[in-house]
Amino acid sequence: MASAATVTVFASPTSWIESDALAQCDRMAALDGMIHVAAMPDLHPGKGAPIGAAMASSVLYPFLVGSDIGCGIAVFPIDLKRPVPARLAARFPDLDRPLDPERDADDPAWSVVAGDIPAGHPDGLGTVGRGNHFVELARIDTVFEPGHASRLGLAGGDLVLIVHSGSRGLGERILRAHTEVHGAGPAPDPAAYLAAHDAAVRWGSLNRRLMAARVAHALGAEPTEPVVDQCHNLVEVRDGAYLHRKGAAPGDGGDVLVAGTRGTHSYLVATHAGPEANHSVAHGAGRKMSRADALRRGRVKHTVEELRRTPVGSLVVCGDRQLLFEEAPAAYKRIEQVIADLVAHGLATPVASTVPLVTYKTADLGSAPRRDRRDHRRKRGRP
Repeated sequence: MASAATVTVFASPTSWIESDALAQCDRMAALDGMIHVAAMPDLHPGKGAPIGAAMASSVLYPFLVGSDIGCGIAVFPIDLKRPVPARLAARFPDLDRPLDPERDADDPAWSVVAGDIPAGHPDGLGTVGRGNHFVELARIDTVFEPGHASRLGLAGGDLVLIVHSGSRGLGERILRAHTEVHGAGPAPDPAAYLAAHDAAVRWGSLNRRLMAARVAHALGAEPTEPVVDQCHNLVEVRDGAYLHRKGAAPGDGGDVLVAGTRGTHSYLVATHAGPEANHSVAHGAGRKMSRADALRRGRVKHTVEELRRTPVGSLVVCGDRQLLFEEAPAAYKRIEQVIADLVAHGLATPVASTVPLVTYKTADLGSAPRRDRRDHRRKRGRP
């Protein structure tokens, strides 16, 4: 019987890593064909597989990528005059309402779409989704590497849109088609799975562009090309093996936005992770509380209105009260510790930090006039 694969955890002894997440890494290492598991400092337990891990195997396991194939983070420069968060928050479009190619054919956001929609899947286009997904207007705060930031066209004080989203229902459909027949087992036809997977990755990237364009137009700005767009839920063929990333960003020389929370900084980093890290870096702060714990504890400590304004003075647009608590900054690890661990292990170098001004989670229809809410519901009900 083959021995279990190696597991390396890229975190310091003082970092918050749950034992359940480490146990999941060990179970993944025992899978047939597994070669090496690299756990990032944002590691936390997931459904069946750890989040914040990169896993190299001679066998392709779709469940290691999960249902949100193509989930990633993109950064778009945006030019706004005198940005006042309260005014801009009120102008964000409803990113729960999909763009319909026929009904919304004249929407200017379509200008960023070149060619056909991947997988011919129009459902959910232009929407952000739930969970930890968001669209954020942020300001470049501290610049650590001016030369590198300049090459990206960024400088201190510049504004950017940060878009975190995935393939919505498309990735879920792909995983379900596999699990209904094969469960958590390997893909019997890796090429067929990869073809569908790659379409979902392209779909996720296109969706991030569409949302950035929708927001830019709503705020009175022109859409721009992303300076960063990295997927952190995917599998790639590398060095003759299948490299599965579940909440881990490619770390082989590109730039990555490692997301903090809606109430903390995020960090743009230059990556240089090697084989021991499976050429990967962390994708965010990583949860330290389950959603149930965050909801229970948050309701004791905070009101809804308190959570709509963050410790850094930014505003949160979120009509889902439960989600406000589940995604509170306190539910996540300290992003500074995650970045420090990446630096200490030689995986990344900070280029610049961003600070949020407005973070969009879901449409907040409760603050709209009654008539506008009726109009909104009628629009959603149209075929």
